[in-house]
Amino acid sequence: MMAFGELVIILVVVGIVAGIVSTAAGLASLVSYPVLLALGLPPVTANVTNTVGLAFTSFGAVPASRKELRGHGRELRALIPLTLIGSIVGAILLFVIPAATFAKVVPFFILVAGVLVLVPRRIHVSQPGESAKPARWVTALSWLGIFLVGTYTGYFGAAGGVLMLAILSFTSDTPFTVYNAQKNLALGLANIVSAVVYALQTPIKWHYVIPLGIGFLIGGSLGPRIVRHLPARLLTIVIGIGALGLAASLFKSAYGL
Repeated sequence: MMAFGELVIILVVVGIVAGIVSTAAGLASLVSYPVLLALGLPPVTANVTNTVGLAFTSFGAVPASRKELRGHGRELRALIPLTLIGSIVGAILLFVIPAATFAKVVPFFILVAGVLVLVPRRIHVSQPGESAKPARWVTALSWLGIFLVGTYTGYFGAAGGVLMLAILSFTSDTPFTVYNAQKNLALGLANIVSAVVYALQTPIKWHYVIPLGIGFLIGGSLGPRIVRHLPARLLTIVIGIGALGLAASLFKSAYGL
């Protein structure tokens, strides 16, 4: 049986790595969720522990992203409420719908997200006299997508950041560093809300959550600083490939391939 001190060290280190990956690429669960399963936690318990721990990421990521978030209140006023409402719905669904049912659909979402992230962005620059506003159906579809990502994050969350990045990469006219920071804020708040709902529904393994959360906090503060110094296209390629790898792994586990 593993000593408590060893468990704490493992969880802090995993949290740091996952926090960096979360804020830089949206793939924290690619690191932390499998480790929690390997430590012997059942899938739903590992999911709850991972999400509650991820809530700590925003406390490191948001202060480190003030530069990128400044001046983008209009986008955040739509992004945050839709994500939070979705996360509440998803967190409740976790205790209503069997995880195995949703697990068969999740790989398809992540596969699509990985492909979308890898598609090069073509930012349209408005000409004089041209309206910069997107068509209403595009706005409505993006809002629906953001709500569904929030729901997905509250329910399961693996690669929820990639799904959000995929949507924002097509709907935002800002650089990667900016919409990545917006993703970090919105999903960080979503994880906090989901953690509250989870705490009301099931006991939380705090001896796992606290060291993992400390790691997430440290990693979350480092991620945005790292993103500023790396080429955006390199990051999107890494994110896309990572998402495809995660999708393949989840396809294998869900369908026994």
